[in-house]
Amino acid sequence: MPTTTPKPPGFQGPFAGLDLLSSAVVLIDEDLSIRYLNAGAENLFAVSQRRLIGAPLSQLLGDPPGLSAALGNALNTNWSYTGQDLKIPRPNGEPLRLDCIVSPAEAAGVSLLLEFRPIDAQLRVAREEQLLQQQQANRELIRNLAHEIKNPLGGIRGSAQLLERELADPQLREYTQVIIAEADRLQDLMNRLLTSHCMMRPGQLNIHDVLERVRRLILAEFPELKIRRDYDTSLPELTADREQMIQAILNIARNAAQAMEGRGEIQLRTRVARQVTLAKRRFKLALELQVIDNGPGIPDEIRDKIFYPLVSGREGGSGLGLSLAQSFIEQHQGMIDVESHRGYTCFTILLPIIDRA
Repeated sequence: MPTTTPKPPGFQGPFAGLDLLSSAVVLIDEDLSIRYLNAGAENLFAVSQRRLIGAPLSQLLGDPPGLSAALGNALNTNWSYTGQDLKIPRPNGEPLRLDCIVSPAEAAGVSLLLEFRPIDAQLRVAREEQLLQQQQANRELIRNLAHEIKNPLGGIRGSAQLLERELADPQLREYTQVIIAEADRLQDLMNRLLTSHCMMRPGQLNIHDVLERVRRLILAEFPELKIRRDYDTSLPELTADREQMIQAILNIARNAAQAMEGRGEIQLRTRVARQVTLAKRRFKLALELQVIDNGPGIPDEIRDKIFYPLVSGREGGSGLGLSLAQSFIEQHQGMIDVESHRGYTCFTILLPIIDRA
């Protein structure tokens, strides 16, 4: 993804605010020549504004059917126009599929404003919003159930302890010990279900220190595992809760190690992402953290539910690790996505990097 270039002096003032938009915006004059591209357009089309200022729009978009005629009509009638599912060719790779909104604009030699939105990105945002709503409802249900279950558990455990004191037969006491042990196990499960609602303690932290801590913990538990590091050491510090970050990444890495039975390879990778939208907010910079493994992959039947509480693809798994990880990341205004097939699973965490200065 190219680095955003400085805007020409003549356009820095009047159109600087367009760089804050998450969508791609291109301004053209009456001759259909490019006068301005915002940062979103540079990222979407993988181009530099400096090279395209004054160039014909066809150099950027090619000649999608009907677009030139629609632009000419918009100029002549001063009307808006919406083009859906335009296919924009790219030199390398699949063509971009975009929706385009054309609006008249009269400022500083600009005649039309073109706003582009990738169709796949819109579908992804809609899917993310739907998943977030479902997951929030599920977590609320689980949290309420956990509260309701904790109180009777305390009574069951206390009654079993009292009963044990009255029993003289050691064999009968074994039964009360089973009741107490199972009550303790369920109590621990309820506490873990409620953990994601604990108060955050944010502070400055280096994400690579967190990853090194996770790496040591995983290797201590799975000594035959290989962990490869691919860090971008230029990343700035994050404002985050250190313990929650460790727990979230540890849960993901431990799931990967368990899926491979401790004998595969995990890669920890960090990069900087630019112009990222998280929780409907636009951030100039974000941390992209990936946990990649070469294990069997996530079963198809649970792939869409992998972050739901109590959903696990492993025999005897509690199904809480990924749910807690997602809760911790969401509390930091971030998100987790997953891509998986046999031999490759990649969990991608995006966290905003906020300039506190």
